[in-house]
Amino acid sequence: MSDLKAQITNDMKSAMKAKDKAGLKAVRMILGAIKQKEVDDRIELDDTQVLAVIQKMVKQRKDSISQFKDAGRSDLVEVEEAELAILNNYMPTQLSEAEITTAVDKAIADTGASSMQDMGKLMGVLKGQLAGKADMGAVSGIIRSKLS
Repeated sequence: MSDLKAQITNDMKSAMKAKDKAGLKAVRMILGAIKQKEVDDRIELDDTQVLAVIQKMVKQRKDSISQFKDAGRSDLVEVEEAELAILNNYMPTQLSEAEITTAVDKAIADTGASSMQDMGKLMGVLKGQLAGKADMGAVSGIIRSKLS
């Protein structure tokens, strides 16, 4: 069992003991998504793959929050934000914009990228380096500004 999955399981037990219904619901949701991915792919996920599942869930929550805000559903926004806060506990510390810019500059220098046609190559290099540590949408925006 991966370390991250074991930590999530322990957090579920802690939430049960503390009778934290909201926390328990969110942790069970995470474990359910991990288990579903394991069953679908017929493998046991390692920490990187567990992190990818959590990252996908974070993105879903952010999308839901923006849609619920647009619809004026503040009750649902609160639920999604609570789940997002719990999901973020398992994510690595996010890089600042300056750190992302430094990584983009280094990747541009390493690959010799000079135009927007090289964006795919840069994203491929940076995705491996920044996975889980940075929002790839923000990375894409910085690349666009550098190559334009």
